[in-house]
Amino acid sequence: MKNTLLAATAVALLAFGPAAAQGRPSPAEAKAFVEKAEAELAAFSEYVAKSAWVRATYITEDTQWLEAKATAEQNELVTRYAKEAARFDGVAADPVTARKLKLLKLYLVSPAPDRPGAAAEISTLTTRMDSTYSSGKLEHKGKTLTLNDAEDVLAESRDPAELKAVWEGWHAVGAGIRDDYARFVGLSNEGAQGLGFKDTGALWRSAYDMDPDAFAAETDRLWKQVEPFYRNLHCYVRARLNETYGDAVQPRTGPIRADLLGNMWAQQWGNIYDVVQPKTAASSYSLDKLLVDKGYDPEKMVRTGEAFYVSMDLAPLPETFWARSMIVRPRDREVVCHASAWDLDDRDDIRIKMCTKVNGDDFYTVHHELGHNYYQRAYKDQDYLFKNGANDGFHEAIGDFVGLSALTPTYLQQIGLLDRAPGAEEDIPFLLKMALDKIAFLPFGLLVDRWRWQVFSGEATPATYNDAWWTLRTRYQGIAPPGPRPADAFDPGAKYHVPGNVPYTRYFLAHIYQFQFHRAACRQAGWKGPLHRCSVYDQKEVGRRFNAMMEMGASRPWPEALAAFTGERATDASAVAEYFRPLDAWLTRQNRGERCGW
Repeated sequence: MKNTLLAATAVALLAFGPAAAQGRPSPAEAKAFVEKAEAELAAFSEYVAKSAWVRATYITEDTQWLEAKATAEQNELVTRYAKEAARFDGVAADPVTARKLKLLKLYLVSPAPDRPGAAAEISTLTTRMDSTYSSGKLEHKGKTLTLNDAEDVLAESRDPAELKAVWEGWHAVGAGIRDDYARFVGLSNEGAQGLGFKDTGALWRSAYDMDPDAFAAETDRLWKQVEPFYRNLHCYVRARLNETYGDAVQPRTGPIRADLLGNMWAQQWGNIYDVVQPKTAASSYSLDKLLVDKGYDPEKMVRTGEAFYVSMDLAPLPETFWARSMIVRPRDREVVCHASAWDLDDRDDIRIKMCTKVNGDDFYTVHHELGHNYYQRAYKDQDYLFKNGANDGFHEAIGDFVGLSALTPTYLQQIGLLDRAPGAEEDIPFLLKMALDKIAFLPFGLLVDRWRWQVFSGEATPATYNDAWWTLRTRYQGIAPPGPRPADAFDPGAKYHVPGNVPYTRYFLAHIYQFQFHRAACRQAGWKGPLHRCSVYDQKEVGRRFNAMMEMGASRPWPEALAAFTGERATDASAVAEYFRPLDAWLTRQNRGERCGW
């Protein structure tokens, strides 16, 4: 998408007006329709994007009203345009026009029903859910904690009672979102059905240049490629948690308690490296400590991320980026802290929005978010409907690909954070740290939309939302809540992308694509060592080839974009296996005698 927010609030366009002719339209009429749509999209986009930016960086009743009004106009008018596009089904339009007509139908992730008041209602609901989440608080030990504060507790505390209390405190935020979410689902489905889709889930699955059912099967295939490694990692981590906390807190068998994994959603486990680190090999450095010791502040972290892209022969960020981005959390107002990258004018007004902290996690996140900005700028000369990623997984994978290099000891030495990169004796500690984030994420990246597909199809109802959520979390992740959940719990609502209405399968795909990109780039650079030690920092020819792929935007089906850089037309998780092969073998040895699985 043009930025991480556009999944929930795509840009508006004006109505096309009455049909130019009666009967079957001609190819020329289809082309004229698309050209008019694109012109009006471009004219309206900045207003909608800026209303969303103001609300996200200054949450008040007024800014929520402004964004809801803008997105209501957008939703109503885009839905009308998408329905009008269906008039050209079966027309022998040229390939470019045909692709644009398809993209127009998929433009909104939640189109409003085509009836008075529906667009305003769905926009009010999405804005309110997002703001309820973003301004959520909990009380703990006499203090009021934001989500950022609560995340710090989950990352740093090793007291299971405290972890449980803070985990349950944040998840209570979801209960206030459930009723709005149920109403939103009904409206979104009605809108999707009006465009000819079975439900909203089918609409989402149609955005990958293949049949919706074929796409679901494709994600199953990819999961099967990586699932054995995930189960190996799960088995090892569970045993170490059992050794730390004992059977009463974390049994040696069965699911892992969700609050013990160092992350509010148990989606990344790197924060508990100290608990699960190898007993016979140690890491000689902490990226958190290196950043602090070298005097990094949030802006220096972002400038370091920019320098990586510049080293690959991409242009520096514009001065407006530094003047207009939100890099730290303001002290005087409520904001949406969830990190995101923005393109407000579809040309050069690119920005990030982060509540940046000086630590390794945000060092990586900076490189990731800037990937969105560099992608946005690369395709800025495409026609309007092609100003997008090859698919939404590509948009997430661009920065993740750079992030793989950014976390290597090789790169940390290249930029002076390390005096000397450790040798092979530290490969297992490094790969374990990477797996705790990259591999641990994969089942979560898959299941969030699996749950929403069930919700949109009616398989999961409001009465069973939470039970369905935990069924999937146990099936795929092998985790369980720290205690019984209240009858009114809506734990999916405690994850931003659900109230924020951001499709999530993109992140699962990105965790596959990034390794394909990384392997291809390292081959292009002539790297001969282990894949996990490769850094493409300062590889200008790699950067030029990568930028050529990004410049394609959404103008061609994603397999063509993938092939343009990697030479491969299919998504393939074998690069993940190659990257982590030494760790997988090591984990297998560590798990001998364990009863793996759950």
